[in-house]
Amino acid sequence: MANIDHAPSKYMLNLLHVLPAFADEGELRINAIIELNSMTINKYEIITESGQLKLDRVGYSSLAYPFAYGAIPCTWDEDGDPLDVEIVGVTEPLIPGSIAEVRIIGIMKFNDGGEVDDKVIGVLADDKRMDHITHYSQLGAHWEKETTYYWEHYKDLKKPGTCKVDGFFDAVEAVKIIKDCEERYKTDYLPKFSA
Repeated sequence: MANIDHAPSKYMLNLLHVLPAFADEGELRINAIIELNSMTINKYEIITESGQLKLDRVGYSSLAYPFAYGAIPCTWDEDGDPLDVEIVGVTEPLIPGSIAEVRIIGIMKFNDGGEVDDKVIGVLADDKRMDHITHYSQLGAHWEKETTYYWEHYKDLKKPGTCKVDGFFDAVEAVKIIKDCEERYKTDYLPKFSA
């Protein structure tokens, strides 16, 4: 897991730019850098240039994240950030800044104030409790309602009505979007990062 094809270094690597997006594409496994756990209103984000976590904001409402959350390395979504991943069914809090292999079960398409900000949906790849979950629909209708409600209302006290869930889709669509974001990382982000 997460073995890096990189020479040993006395300097800390920025895993956002070193790890590949896919840990094992055939097994639908992606690498995720954990930013936050469920049941928090604090939003942490990885500083793209350095790889450290930063408190981006404290939520404006009492709506807490209903899932763990992270970023997929070597991807660049249309909102100008790495592609996000929601990790559902986590039984033990994850350590922010750590790496987890996540198995893709779908994707939620999301419009955040006019910007595309899609969210891959996954489960921890090595959690036997989640082996039977292979499609987001197996999480149930209430999970879908709760997730939609969270994303469409978490900014209501700041910018009401600006967020819209545009649907849930299967792992095939998720892989397509991850690949699009890998390509955008190469064409849109890397030239700026290298300059």
